Amino acid sequence: MGAATLICTTSPGSAAVDFVKDVQPILELNCVRCHIPGTTAVEKAETEYLMDNRENSMRDKGVIPGDGAKSKVYKTTILPDDDDKLMPPFKEIEKKSSRRLTKDESETLKKWIDEGAKWPDGVKLVARKQEGGKEDISAVAAAVHKRIVANTKEKTEADMQPYTATIIGTDVTFDMVPIKGGKFKMGSPENEAGRNKDEGPQKEITVEPFWMGKHEVTWNEFQLFMYPEEEKKARAPKNLPADLNALTDSVSHPTQPYVEMSFGMGTDGFPAISMTQHAANKYCQWLSAKTGHFYRLPTEAEWEYAARAGTTTAYYWGDDASQIGTYEWWGKNADFKYQKVGKKKPNPWGLYDVLGNVAEWTLDQYDAGFYAKMPAANPWNKASAPYPHAVRGGSWDDENPAKLRSAVRRASAPEWKRQDPQLPKSIWYHTDAQFLGMRIIRTLKTPTAEEMKAYWNSGVEKDDPRLSKAE
Repeated sequence: MGAATLICTTSPGSAAVDFVKDVQPILELNCVRCHIPGTTAVEKAETEYLMDNRENSMRDKGVIPGDGAKSKVYKTTILPDDDDKLMPPFKEIEKKSSRRLTKDESETLKKWIDEGAKWPDGVKLVARKQEGGKEDISAVAAAVHKRIVANTKEKTEADMQPYTATIIGTDVTFDMVPIKGGKFKMGSPENEAGRNKDEGPQKEITVEPFWMGKHEVTWNEFQLFMYPEEEKKARAPKNLPADLNALTDSVSHPTQPYVEMSFGMGTDGFPAISMTQHAANKYCQWLSAKTGHFYRLPTEAEWEYAARAGTTTAYYWGDDASQIGTYEWWGKNADFKYQKVGKKKPNPWGLYDVLGNVAEWTLDQYDAGFYAKMPAANPWNKASAPYPHAVRGGSWDDENPAKLRSAVRRASAPEWKRQDPQLPKSIWYHTDAQFLGMRIIRTLKTPTAEEMKAYWNSGVEKDDPRLSKAE
């Protein structure tokens, strides 16, 4: 079965360009830092053209509503590398402190101007870091850790209860289910139908207690992180503490996607998809800063322990593959797309869609031979390279029942970014993994600040340039 059709927001005949979603991120990431009051460039009178608001941007033919081709904001982005008027300047591109706009980005600016350069009242631009920018990782982790320690009340497994959390500053909620610690046999027996070699040898593993998301993370949750400017507008009337806003804003956020990331499959109540492991990790950090509870991706061991829910059969309902449709969305019943979370029966521990709908990220580096050498307690094969990372569970795009078994492992690959035209490839999006989502956990034991930093920052989020060139 093929993936859903790619939808490009900047293609001819597409919907009108939205300034906040489509234009503001391009300007803030690539232009504004040298064209706002107080920047070094302005202080040295190297430029008089400011872009901090609509009035300034419209001056001196910077933006000529209705005529993108003659507007400097567009014209300067398509000049040759050796042209002194190229924006961003080539000297900044050479130093890797900036990059050329992609063709899609330049054409988005032109289309926006051709449509009249609509700029919502009151919207001001601020400078944002480029992808892979220099977030002070240790300082941010330490600040989030301090908030979590002050906010955490549960001390023992007996204190763990199911709960519903609200993302502060919004009306968006998510549910967490307590998972008691214990032992289980990880992997599959050699006689299990459809078994793969990387599912063994089976090993008894001890797992400490944690809460796990009742559902896969939805677009309602993830888009708050994905579109920070919209999230800021939503929280503005809430009068949240300035230090909390500063903390959540200090976490690196995704760059603007160049395609509509639900690929037409829906957003309200549907699982978020196609994020990289890095994006999933940073979402967990942002959510932790927001809520004052520690969230992260599960390890492979934690994921399988929760998915099995005390069972030892191929699926958590038994070995009968004909029952998949009762419990999971998969290639035979999903109508060629993912479905809203929580519409099928849960597993014995109250987790929905854990073996279907979308496959789910884990923290681990994928290693086909890891089971033979992993420790018996709380194993985690820490990410050490851009590929492959471990994904668990089946999806709406899987027609083979064996791919929905509890023990199945999947390895990420550079091909998951094949449609990404950027060099280097985005660290935030897997445009060709529309079957891929995420589910979060919260551990009972609060890690140290250094441990939190390690969970949230793999350090291997950038693709190997050789892999990008081979695409």
